[in-house]
Amino acid sequence: MSNKFLGTWKLVSSEHFDDYMKALGVGLATRKLGNLAKPSVIISKKGDIITIRTESTFKNTEVSFKLGQEFEETTADNRKAKSIITLERGSLNQVQRWDGKETTIKRKLVNGRMVVECKMKGVVCTRIYEKV
Repeated sequence: MSNKFLGTWKLVSSEHFDDYMKALGVGLATRKLGNLAKPSVIISKKGDIITIRTESTFKNTEVSFKLGQEFEETTADNRKAKSIITLERGSLNQVQRWDGKETTIKRKLVNGRMVVECKMKGVVCTRIYEKV
């Protein structure tokens, strides 16, 4: 994994996040809070364990994993998912599966920014983060 991912990232723009949360099945109240949140994402690495911590006024979440190994995750909207994160062509690709459903979250570096693309049922959400 590129060490360029490591560090603290602050959300600077978000498109279609409400539609994405709707596709996930997130309720209205949680979506309202989610849309207001401007999270920071802290990516760190110890040996071959990568940790992605998301902090916002709404909720903090953290996952630690090894690339290519499935792990259990409780998402910010309280879904219990099985996730796997792989590195392909410089992009961190996460697949979450729960209740027969699936979403993908792709994190890639573009011009010094982290571009996060979330897909669910044909809905594509793009969230852009800048390094702090």
